[in-house]
Amino acid sequence: MLENFEFLHPQFLWLLILIPLLAVWFFLIRKKGQATFTIGSTKGFQTQPSLLSKLKPLLPVLRLIAMTLLIIALARPRIVEVSERTKTNKGIDIVMAIDVSASMLARDLEPNRLEALKKVANEFVNQRPNDRIGIVVYAGESFTQTPITSDKRIVRNTISEIKWGQLEGGTAIGMGLGSAVNRLKESKAKSKVIILLTDGVNNTGFVDPKTATELAVGLGIKVYTIGLGTNGTASFPYAKDPRTGQLLFRNSPVEIDEDLLRYIAKETEGKYFRATDNLKLKAIYDEINKLEKTEIEEFKYYNYQENYRILVLIAGLLVLIEMALKHTIFKSFI
Repeated sequence: MLENFEFLHPQFLWLLILIPLLAVWFFLIRKKGQATFTIGSTKGFQTQPSLLSKLKPLLPVLRLIAMTLLIIALARPRIVEVSERTKTNKGIDIVMAIDVSASMLARDLEPNRLEALKKVANEFVNQRPNDRIGIVVYAGESFTQTPITSDKRIVRNTISEIKWGQLEGGTAIGMGLGSAVNRLKESKAKSKVIILLTDGVNNTGFVDPKTATELAVGLGIKVYTIGLGTNGTASFPYAKDPRTGQLLFRNSPVEIDEDLLRYIAKETEGKYFRATDNLKLKAIYDEINKLEKTEIEEFKYYNYQENYRILVLIAGLLVLIEMALKHTIFKSFI
């Protein structure tokens, strides 16, 4: 209740400073200005004070309370109830095409490329509450992990469960892009976006990346491409230990087909990014989040409950009581 309470004209509350000054004037200065009657002895008078003599000084108190209430009423106290309604004017359908080839276990990002991506991708999903998102994974082949959905819990769970080894080896960028385009071809959204991430070169698959790009252009799909990996060499998995089954790592050159990724982004009016570490990867997704804004119209409805009327009524009643008492009970009182 208190958080919805406000004064429309709070500047009038400064007038409350006058109330203590008026109290001093009523009870001190004005009292000294009243006429006095001096006699030599009071033995002939009743010395026991009556109830009326005790109550009469309270008459100015009624006036002071009435003035206080009128000042507060001038400030227009009221309770504001706000109801909100949002309307999404421009929905965006987004498909995240994620490379899950063995090279995504490289340790040039912490703890590795795939885990770093999963963390950033989940944060990105949390920042898109009004959009539909789907997940496509690819390596030597591709498939849809989650169709386009507005249920962010499903999308986050899907991203968290992505792991290496789901698909046969290789990096089929064309197939990954093609599957993402296929997810969006029936979309009725006014804006369709693919975020294509890879850390290698297209070395397998039966779909040419440029053919998939042409399909994206024809459907009005914008593609943001991300090349993931440091410059120089990185620690890549190359085999499994036959005794323990654990992956073995060795330093190898990082190879990313940046020319292809730039081509895809340019042709679809998207943008190419290079993520060489965890911070840059997060910054890239933050930038994409800013570039693809969902237009949301917010409506607010205000209901005002004015409270000044009751204060004016109480103040008027107190003034009437004071006047009635002054001209009746206390009229001839000395």
